[in-house]
Amino acid sequence: MVSREEEESVHPLSEEERPKGGSTVRKKYGEDYYRQIGKKGGIALKEKRGNEYYRMIAQRGGEANVNKYGADHFSALGKKGGNTTKARQGPDFYSRIGKLGGIARRQKKRAAL
Repeated sequence: MVSREEEESVHPLSEEERPKGGSTVRKKYGEDYYRQIGKKGGIALKEKRGNEYYRMIAQRGGEANVNKYGADHFSALGKKGGNTTKARQGPDFYSRIGKLGGIARRQKKRAAL
């Protein structure tokens, strides 16, 4: 814990005292440098842990959101999205894609026989 005397003696760093690491690297290598090293890190992590790792953390994030906002929230979002799609594509859109889904399933069954 910081004592009152130490607290009073603390002052904001001047421009000269402030660490310059981030801005120096940015000036030297450019903005794209951070994207490149982030991508390399992501690829390395994927190779190390595999796809299952990403599935697991996505599932945890989804569960956390459901706990935070509730299932009704996501139900309302789905309804809103469905109504927007209906307005853009027309009222018979879901009927058309529903029939296509049924055709695709029947073709898979025929191919398996």
